[in-house]
Amino acid sequence: MSDAADEGRSLRELVASATDDLTGLVHDEIALAKAEIRQDVQRVKLGGVVGVIAGVLALVALPLLAIALAFWIRAWWGAPPAIAFLVTAGVFLLIAGIFAALAAAKFKRISPPERSIRSAKESASVLSGVRPHPRAAANGKAGTPV
Repeated sequence: MSDAADEGRSLRELVASATDDLTGLVHDEIALAKAEIRQDVQRVKLGGVVGVIAGVLALVALPLLAIALAFWIRAWWGAPPAIAFLVTAGVFLLIAGIFAALAAAKFKRISPPERSIRSAKESASVLSGVRPHPRAAANGKAGTPV
């Protein structure tokens, strides 16, 4: 005979024990995933705050950089102030155009989520063949839980 029979455990007890073990394993896996996600969320929050601070400082520095560049152009080339500021604006517009072209190229590469669409269509085709329970159809409540 088997070891389980020698121990006097019935099949029902073995199945119950296996179910309990599996349930415990699933709960432990979920707890581990929650802990990891919680830690990642804290890191994302901190990174977001630091990123916002960096963005604000960069926005504050940008006008100062533009003014300094215009004064440098005026001092270095002897250009009138209006021309120096126009050249500075042109430089910034050129840089903005380059970044806009790069962004447009990146957005053109984005494709729809083919696997998700295919999976949703397969699920819809499988579910379209499902018929309602006869009692639900007779009561006029097709599609509602019985």
